[in-house]
Amino acid sequence: MTVNFSKVAVVGAGAMGRGIAQIAAQAGSDVLLFDSFDGAAVRGRDAVVAQWQKLHEKGKFDAVQLQTLVERLSAVGSLADLTNCDLVVEAVVEDIQVKRTLFRELEGLVDSAATLATNTSSLSVTAIAAGMAHPERLAGFHFFNPVPLMKVVEVVAGFKTAPAVCERLAGYARQMGHSAVQAQDTPGFIVNHAGRGFGTEALRIVGEGVADFATIDRILKDQAGFRLGPFELMDLTALDVSHPVMESIYRQYYEEPRYRPSVITAQRLAAGALGRKTGEGFYRYVDGVAQVEAEPAAPVVADPIAVWVSPRAARRAELLKLIHTLGGRLETGAAPSPAALIVVAPLGFDVTTVAAVERLDATRTVGIDMMVDDAATKRRVLATNPATRRDMRDAAHALFARDGKAVSVIRDSGGFVTQRVVGTIVNIAADMCQQRVCSPADLETAVRLGLGYPQGPLAMGDLYGPTNMLEVLFNLQTVYGDPRYRPSPWLRRRGALGLSLMHEEE
Repeated sequence: MTVNFSKVAVVGAGAMGRGIAQIAAQAGSDVLLFDSFDGAAVRGRDAVVAQWQKLHEKGKFDAVQLQTLVERLSAVGSLADLTNCDLVVEAVVEDIQVKRTLFRELEGLVDSAATLATNTSSLSVTAIAAGMAHPERLAGFHFFNPVPLMKVVEVVAGFKTAPAVCERLAGYARQMGHSAVQAQDTPGFIVNHAGRGFGTEALRIVGEGVADFATIDRILKDQAGFRLGPFELMDLTALDVSHPVMESIYRQYYEEPRYRPSVITAQRLAAGALGRKTGEGFYRYVDGVAQVEAEPAAPVVADPIAVWVSPRAARRAELLKLIHTLGGRLETGAAPSPAALIVVAPLGFDVTTVAAVERLDATRTVGIDMMVDDAATKRRVLATNPATRRDMRDAAHALFARDGKAVSVIRDSGGFVTQRVVGTIVNIAADMCQQRVCSPADLETAVRLGLGYPQGPLAMGDLYGPTNMLEVLFNLQTVYGDPRYRPSPWLRRRGALGLSLMHEEE
């Protein structure tokens, strides 16, 4: 097997450095592990060997393979020991001065043909390389924890990085069994940039009092198919990690509204409620298990109520069929009778706006989110407006829960929950393509592997319809007056022309 880099150094023996060293050795390279803290490199090597031993016991390696891997990995005591390496990967603290100093020293030690790579997740590769005599030698090589399991690596070109450096690193990543995606040197690169919408929009929804943390998590898992809700995810990653990234990307983009952080996470960070690792975050944890209150049962309503559906409702034919199947008494007149439950299904607008524009009796009006095909979801989401009567709220809840499907009832919100969060995710991804941060294909790969979304964000936009995404965003901007929701030109043009969001110009 041809190895892109036969002798590799990893500087930094923390979890990230150990992971990189592990997969580099498994790819066939001889690996030297260095750390400036006394004994850290030796402890790091021992930890990697212990991991290989566990894999051997599970039958992943035979005894000969295990011994070969162990012989490939060595701990060294100084940077001078890295002289003969043809690749050095830095995985030290996220401090730009520390990294700059390290690379200035490294380029004077290793051969002029050796490649230098930084595993930075949030700092500019261009800025790190600025202090080097030959910045063209340095590229970003950003892995994700745990490195052996997270099968994506971002190869990032700084302003002066030689294209051949990125090509070699991408080839080496593939040799390691990872998918290499190419990114320009922009804040957050691909994964951390594309991931901004999921948490920040959910935080805005909570901040408006629309629903609590658990309800939003349930909706996004059951209705949109995310594996974890945003608040579960932030508890898992911990706020001392996720909140600084939110602030960093927001500031690096000169306070672009799409990336605006939330005072909610800032306050919880200050209080030390970081998530699972502190036993308290958005949820409280007992023995590592989140304590979540059970959902309230659907109300019991004696008789099915008469239901009138707005002619402007999204997926109106499907909604009428659903109500009929659930046993609702549908009204077909041009206007609702005085006692009927009024159901609207807006895209992007809130229930209040629809009731006002369509001159409906707000006290009897309830919204349902129909952006997602009802057959494809495990949960229905209803929204009241400030005037909705309790008996109408209960009647709607009881009706839409009659077949046993979970129902969440939230307060009024433009775009409910899923429309807002998915629209924000898709819009940010579209604007990344507009900025040429990366190709649409690399964006999809990076997000699926790096964030575990059910689809890549552009595929998500295609699934729900670029035109629908445009309508959601335009209407959200109308409701909130916030430039955060302005559609990216990439989305606006493709939505207007009926093209896939993956479509690139010839």
